[in-house]
Amino acid sequence: MLTLPQRDRRKAWGLMLPMLVMMALLTLYPLIRTVWLSFTDAALISNGTAIHWVGWENYYFALTDPGFQAAFGRSLWFTILSVGIEGIIGVLVALLLNQKFVGRTLLRILVILPWALPTIVNAMMWRLNFNPDFGSINALLSQLGIISHYQSWLGSPDRALYAVMFADIWKNYPLVTLMVLAALQTIPQELYEAARIDGIKAWMRFKSITLPAILAPLCAVLVLRTIDAFKIFDIIYAMTRGGPMNSTKTVSFYVYQQSFTYLEAGSGAAYALLMTLVCAVLISLYLFILRAQQR
Repeated sequence: MLTLPQRDRRKAWGLMLPMLVMMALLTLYPLIRTVWLSFTDAALISNGTAIHWVGWENYYFALTDPGFQAAFGRSLWFTILSVGIEGIIGVLVALLLNQKFVGRTLLRILVILPWALPTIVNAMMWRLNFNPDFGSINALLSQLGIISHYQSWLGSPDRALYAVMFADIWKNYPLVTLMVLAALQTIPQELYEAARIDGIKAWMRFKSITLPAILAPLCAVLVLRTIDAFKIFDIIYAMTRGGPMNSTKTVSFYVYQQSFTYLEAGSGAAYALLMTLVCAVLISLYLFILRAQQR
């Protein structure tokens, strides 16, 4: 006769089985299919032609493709700069919102609003703000005397990527703020009071009390933001379509073009898997840093 724990385990597996089947259909099968396609010359529209096995040819082509290398470097630079700035701004704003002052609740609500906006809405809003003829950015900078004439922010290869980066940072730094602020709320105020009595300066209080408390959630949210920033697509598609002169073409946009513009499903799958591999490496790096800090 089966014992009660064994029955419970069978019930648990029975209850989880529909979810596991759904996960296999929605995640595992597409992944296996993508891996298989990456070793073939499959096209999105085959027109009756047979699919041939090409081995590592797609990966070799991807790794030696100057366009893919440029897009990879662009994505890496976008990720490093945007996530770094989001982390700094997010921590500073969280420290501010953790203080007691009049209107703090209202300010907290206003800070979260950019993150609540849909990405496409945010992208279109900033596309209008950066408009060279009637955009608010040009009007503000001109009135402040910073620029002498209106600039084409999204039409310049030297400025377009940074304009998109600005829009992405504005939308996503509240997520870092929210996570860090939640961690700050858990720190007992008695620790800060004791540190002040002992004459410990503000920087040392931050280093010895605040930083250890916010480090784990900060690393967690930066992991999520790193993945999102490296595979960024929607905001670029809405604001610049990868232009001008491919100056904002990131890896995700390159994969999109390879798969859906040039209809090369095989090489597009190889590009996508290489991007996934890079994301896995970035996650592993963050987890290694986090574990090293906890020792």
